[in-house]
Amino acid sequence: MSFHPAPSSGNSYRSILDSLTTAVLVVGHDLAIRYLNPAAESLFETSMTRSQGTALKEILLDSEDALTTLHAAAMNGQSYTRREAEFALLSGARLTVDYSVTPISLEPTELLIEIQPRDRLLRISREEDIISQQETTRILVRGMAHEIKNPLGGIRGAAQLLDRELSDDDQREYTRVIIDEADRLRSLVDRMLGPNKALKIAPTNIHEVLERVRTLVEAESKGRVNLRRDYDPSLPEFPGDKEQLIQAFLNIARNAMEAAFENENTPGTSASPTITFRTRALRQFTIGHRRHRLVCRVDIIDNGPGILPELLQNIFYPMISGRASGTGLGLSITQSIIGQHRGLVECESEPGRTDFIIFLPLEDNK
Repeated sequence: MSFHPAPSSGNSYRSILDSLTTAVLVVGHDLAIRYLNPAAESLFETSMTRSQGTALKEILLDSEDALTTLHAAAMNGQSYTRREAEFALLSGARLTVDYSVTPISLEPTELLIEIQPRDRLLRISREEDIISQQETTRILVRGMAHEIKNPLGGIRGAAQLLDRELSDDDQREYTRVIIDEADRLRSLVDRMLGPNKALKIAPTNIHEVLERVRTLVEAESKGRVNLRRDYDPSLPEFPGDKEQLIQAFLNIARNAMEAAFENENTPGTSASPTITFRTRALRQFTIGHRRHRLVCRVDIIDNGPGILPELLQNIFYPMISGRASGTGLGLSITQSIIGQHRGLVECESEPGRTDFIIFLPLEDNK
């Protein structure tokens, strides 16, 4: 039996299903698609016309275990629900969803599958954690900076007074070391606090920012890294501080360059160091609790060895670095600058691919 509702009440049911925001599809006992509502078409990036009659596995690269369970449900007429299952689409996108399977006819059995995407909820929850971490870090750093700067100022002042009293140049060399080290520590604390200048908001083109960063990285790498562009030319200007945004993206790009160079020293790795700069427009996109009409997504992707999972959750904290020579301040400063622009920075990493994702609202940030 195919999913063709009766002319009277059936058509109204079809109309109700079509108006739902929950993705609904119907498959036969052979798991061939009988019906997709518009929400399912959007979720699976296909259309009813193209997919009707095709096997579910043609649009959904799910695990064999899940397909086996669906077959069993069709054979036995049993309902079941799965939470936070992962679907893989033909486009390469991966979705985290909750879904319920309900038999709706017996001879032969058809299955109605209701799918509720979880990605957006999980992402919002993750973003709330990141924003909370930012605020906690900011409070801790400000408190620590206050506690460090006060005695540091006293140490420096005492060293200056002692320096004036000493006539022996060898002894004065020690006081100058104290003064220089006090200045270095003060500078480090100031960098931990991040930019303390007010944003100089002006119409900003994201591609001008990225091109400046690309030019700087190309010069610093002396042409040893392959820099790729994948820009969306339709992105409009937005209110931003161009110089601070250049600094924010440059911090990420320098890290990406260092990571990409690690391939040169890894035996058995033939891929040349590569960094990709990608921009895309996202419509009706939520950052934290705030929904934005239009958001710019920037990806800075390198083909380095990846970030260790235990480090990935903490890389935006000050003094956390994956390199022995790193200070661990660059990403913390970047997150602070992007946060001042009402945006957010996330990171996804696996061996051979690390993607720093920056979201920036393309509207007034006030």
